[in-house]
Parts: sequence; structure tokens; C-alpha cells
Amino acid sequence: MADNPRNRPPRRAGDEDEGLSPRRSRGLLIWLLLIGGVILVVSLAPSRMGRGGRQEPSFDEVLDAVRAGNVRSLLVHGTTLYVTPREGAPQGVFPSEKFEITVSPQVIEYLQKAVDEHNQPPGKPALPEAERVRISYGEQSLLVTNLVGMLPWILILALLYYMFIRQLRNAGSGVLSFGRARARAANPEQTKTTFDDVAGIDEARDEVIEIIEFLRSPEKFRRLGGRVPRGVLLVGPPGTGKTLLARAIAGEAGRPFFSISGSDFVEMFVGVGASRVRDLFKQAKDHAPCIIFLDEIDAVGRRRGTGLGGGHDEREQTLNAILVEMDGFDSDLGVIVVAATNRPDVLDPALLRPGRFDRRIVVDLPDVKGREAILRVHARRMKLADGVDLKLIARGTPYFSGADLENLLNEAALLAVRRDLPAITMAELEEARDKVLWGPEKKSRVIAEEEKRLTAYHETGHAVVSKALPDVEPIHKVAIVARGMALGATMYLPDKDRYIMPRRRILSEITSLLGGRAAEEIFCDDITSGAQNDFERATELARMMVCRWGMSDSLGTVSYTENEEHLFLGREITRVQSVSEATAVAIDREIRSIIDQCHNHAREILSGQREAAERVVAALLKYESLDGSEVDTLLAGGELEREDYNGAGRATPPAPARPAEESAGPPQPS
Repeated sequence: MADNPRNRPPRRAGDEDEGLSPRRSRGLLIWLLLIGGVILVVSLAPSRMGRGGRQEPSFDEVLDAVRAGNVRSLLVHGTTLYVTPREGAPQGVFPSEKFEITVSPQVIEYLQKAVDEHNQPPGKPALPEAERVRISYGEQSLLVTNLVGMLPWILILALLYYMFIRQLRNAGSGVLSFGRARARAANPEQTKTTFDDVAGIDEARDEVIEIIEFLRSPEKFRRLGGRVPRGVLLVGPPGTGKTLLARAIAGEAGRPFFSISGSDFVEMFVGVGASRVRDLFKQAKDHAPCIIFLDEIDAVGRRRGTGLGGGHDEREQTLNAILVEMDGFDSDLGVIVVAATNRPDVLDPALLRPGRFDRRIVVDLPDVKGREAILRVHARRMKLADGVDLKLIARGTPYFSGADLENLLNEAALLAVRRDLPAITMAELEEARDKVLWGPEKKSRVIAEEEKRLTAYHETGHAVVSKALPDVEPIHKVAIVARGMALGATMYLPDKDRYIMPRRRILSEITSLLGGRAAEEIFCDDITSGAQNDFERATELARMMVCRWGMSDSLGTVSYTENEEHLFLGREITRVQSVSEATAVAIDREIRSIIDQCHNHAREILSGQREAAERVVAALLKYESLDGSEVDTLLAGGELEREDYNGAGRATPPAPARPAEESAGPPQPS
């Protein structure tokens, strides 16, 4: 079968030839240099030894012999002088037979002068023909003679140049590779990722099925006159599996896969980015049908005309090259561009128009079923103990991405290894969940009894108020164990994913957040700084209610964007006040009214359950950690006595658990 370039495996720009490895190539160069050096030494060193080991005469001795008439003939051939002694010459001066010596071209004129003076002595008649010294010259020219003498040097310089150029090409950042794309190319045999490795993003996976079908059987689309999208933009938060989905596309289609980051296009030299774009698409055309994956395309695809640079900006030149290549290459070749970003709002509109990135696929955070599926995919390579409930872990990890879940399982495996366990148990999984969110438990931190008591009252306030409100997520655990920056936490375990928040639920969340400060005011003689984060979150929720969600009775259903943000390369550089001063005062007054209302509600709840709150505080000081069922028992008036209590102010808790949120409810709204 003919060698079709499209059937050859893809190569990265600057890759080595397959015939010689870098180590063997360097060894070959060393041997060539040694051989060249030997040739140089041999060629430049004149031979002074004749046959039989006898030392040959020097040029001065030959010159004296010519003047004395002991030489019959001379033949100059380049740098070699052939001497034929005259019969009857004194023994011991020359060999009896013809010999040769090496001479410099510059001394030939002295030899010719000596021959002329011998044949025609000054002031005397010319010698007869039999006594004359005949001198002749070979056909080799002086240019050829010089070139032969320079040949060893030319060989050495050529080897040095070859070695220097090869080193530059081997170095990924060499001068000769600046204009070449640094795409990482993977053969179909190397791309082992399939859709079996992708979970939790079923809708996004269904969207790319058409791309797989096109790469497998493009004639099906051409027969019906359809056109596959030239570009697919994957949009989603970090860690949701955009890169994994792109690799799965290549693995399922069985076609070459070129992967490159947006930042790899831009260098300090002008024009390098555009050159690399052209080189990347040239490689893709040679191996079509294939896939080009541009990760973090916002690094070069940002909106033109923003910022402090002009049209000459290197990033804009690179973007222009991408626009031309995506709209210029033949769609029948089957080169599909898949790009990923978590900032689609900063991309240039020309990049998103039909004909370039025709399709936008949202790769969002997984729901509870998706999280369970992701956990099962990553758990295939791990040894889990009997009784491990991945569904429970999925419920307790809302708003976790696929990368977060993989990290959770890895931390659990490390904990199991540290404890020398044969398998990963539920305790390691839940403790790893705590560690991922809050950091490791600070066992060495010494906390004063008074601070521990204040922390217990604060967390009890959150727990009691949350239990009294029907719209707050169920409590999973209350603890006064120091983790990260917090001395304690009230953890919640959502029973389902929520996508909208009713007004009553938001007010309940704010009330629960303020329960900690309300408990300090009622049960303690002083208040603490531990409620800082509670106030920030409560104020943010109240501000969103007033300004964004139209949940204020006095301000009505109007969206008040207090500070209009202008994007400058993806960041805030200026803020413009879009409301009047009177409206801003009214907004602050309404936010304060909501906070005060919820704070008073929390105080009312705690004032009516003082005895129950005291029981929870006593149990926290004794055991340091209570799960949701134990809190229910204490609030109902029951007594709590653990069988595993060791009498030292600490218990061996069953299967450590992890919060959905610190100190209360749902995540902060976006």
C-alpha cells in the first residue's frame, strides 16, 4: 500500500527522527569527531620516514642537493615533491631510489630558482642537457591543493554545525522551534480514554455524539448535505471534565488528537503566536480527520480592542490567525476544533460566530446522581471496604466538581494507607471530605476551656435555630473541633439538589446564620468575633434579595446593580455607580431591616429552648462532636451516653462526617 501522509502517526513539532535516539545520535557525533581529528592530524603532519624506517631528507637538504647537481629530476604535485636522485650521487645523502617529501606551496618558487641557477650558472654557459635538473609540475591546481588541505577543517566545522542545529531543534524552546506549534500529539492507540471514563455530564456527552459519528463515518453527513460543526466550545467551571470529555471524543473516534494550551501560542517575539497557529493547523490537515483541542482558549481569544494595547498586540495577532484558520480550512478535511474555557464572557464575538465555534456545550457541576457516578468511576481502581455508601458521600458533597470528588477519594486512600488498613472505609471517606473542605484537624492546637465553651454555645445556636426552621437543610454534624481557620462548625447534609431559592427559605438561611451570635448574646456574658463569616454571608444574601431578586416590599421588583463591572481582560478595573444616592440609602436601610428581623427571630427561638440548648452545649463539651440524630435526641429532652466514650473529654465518633456548608445552609448565590 502506498505511504499516505494521512496514515502516518502524528509527530510533535521538533520531535526526533525515529531512526536514531538522542543518545545514539550523540555517540555517533563523538565518533565522527574523533575520526575527523585523526584524519586532520595525519594529513597535516608531514611524513619524515621513508621505506625501511629511514628518515627522509628535509626540503633544505633537497635544495642543497639541487645546487650540488645530485638530483636528476623533480616533480611537484600539489604539496608533494617527488625527487629522483642522480646516479653516482654521494651515498648517505639521499636514498638510492626515488622518494617524496611534503612541502608547502609557498616554497616551490625557491626550488624553481635553485633549479634555474643550477642549469644556468650566473656568468657561465648553460649546462649540457645530461647535467641539467629537470623540474615539472603536476596537473593539480593550487585551488585544488588548498581545498584538499582545508578538507579536514571543513569536515569538523560541518559536524559542529550539525550538532549545534540538532541541539536547537531538540530543545523545545530553541530558536528554530519558536514558530512551531507545541501541540502534544496522541495517536489513536495512545488515546485510551472513552466515554466509559466520563460520568456526571450526560447531557454534554450526548451533545458530542454527532462529532464522534462524523469522525467515524463522514460520508453519512456528506450524503445528506449536512455539515458537522467546525468548532465546539466547552464551557464550565474548573474541574468539571472539559479536558476529559475532549480526550474521550478522540478515544471514541479513534483519530489523532492534538492538544495545546492557549498560553503556548504567545511568546516574547512578535509573530510567534500566529506562526504556531498556522503550523498547528498544517499538522492537523496532514492527519485529517482529527481533533484539535485548545485548552484555556481565553488566554488568546479575549475580546479585541480591550485593555491598553492596540491592534499590534501580539495576542490579537494570534487571535486573528486563529480566526483565519478556522474559517479558511476546508471543512471536508474533517479537522474539528474543540476548545475549553471557564470565561466565555471575555471571548471575542468573531470567535463564537457560526462557522467557527458553532456549538457551545455547557459542562456544569454534577448533580447528586452525577456525583455518585463520578465516585464509582474513580473508585474502580481503589479497594473499598464492605458497607461503603457512595450515594451518601454524593449527597454530602453538593457543588463538588469531578476533580474535587477524585481528590476526595485520593485523600481517603492516603488516610487508609496511613492507618495501615486493608481497604478504604466509610470513616476515611467522610474524614477526607472534611479535610478537602476545611483542612486537616488541628489536634495539636490547645484551646482554652472558656473559648471552647463560647464555641459550643455559638455552634449550638446554629443547630437549635436550624432545627426549629422547616426550610433549612437537615443537620449532619455539630463539632467544636478546630479545622482550618474555624474552631467549630455546624454541618448540613442536603437531601436533594436545589436550583432555585424561595424567599421563605432565604430568610430561614439568614436566621440560621445569625443563630450563633444570638446564642452568644443570650447564654454568654460577651460576644465574640467568631460570627464574622456568618455576618458576611447573611448580608450578601440580604443584598441579593434586595438588589437582584426583587424580594423587597419597599423597593419592589427592580434590579439594582449597585456597581456596574467593566471587564478588563477578565477582571474588574472600574466600577460605575448605577443607582442614585437616595436609592443606595434605601437599599442599605432595607438590608438592615431584613438582618434585624432575622436576628430577632433567632433570639426568639433560642429564648424558648434554653434548656434544650444547654443540653446540647454540655454534650458538645463532653464529646466535641454530635451527629444529627444525637442533636434530635437532646432537643427532644433525651439523654445521651455513648458506649465508646473514653472518659477523657473525647469520644471515638462513628464514621466522621463532613459538612455541606460551614455554620449553615446553601452556597452563596452567584
